[in-house]
Amino acid sequence: MPFRYPRQDRLRKGWQFDLVFRTGRRENGALVRLLFVPSPDGKTRFGVAVGKQQGSSPVRSRGKRVLRESLRRLRPWVREGFCIICMLRNTSLRRNARDIYEDLAKVAARAGLMEAGWPGVDWNIDRGGSA
Repeated sequence: MPFRYPRQDRLRKGWQFDLVFRTGRRENGALVRLLFVPSPDGKTRFGVAVGKQQGSSPVRSRGKRVLRESLRRLRPWVREGFCIICMLRNTSLRRNARDIYEDLAKVAARAGLMEAGWPGVDWNIDRGGSA
């Protein structure tokens, strides 16, 4: 299945997050913020970050779940060789998953992180097409 989000595709170590936060390029959207840097080992890895001052624990957890779902849908078309961290803006913590996915896809495309064969912004991409 190309729409998985396996453990080996995630940023898990503190030094990996630190590398991206300190040296990464930033792209801002209306709802999300992307930080990315070329990966030292050539593999693409994703991280999700939501600040502690952005709301209560359940609100932050929901935001992280929504971001992970958006990344899962985009992952097959993200170019190889980047460490990418996705962050939610304060105003987007209570927005629906489709809005966040669409904004994340637009920001990633603008940053040049999507492959040439990417079919575009489509929420139902993992179900075989538009609904």
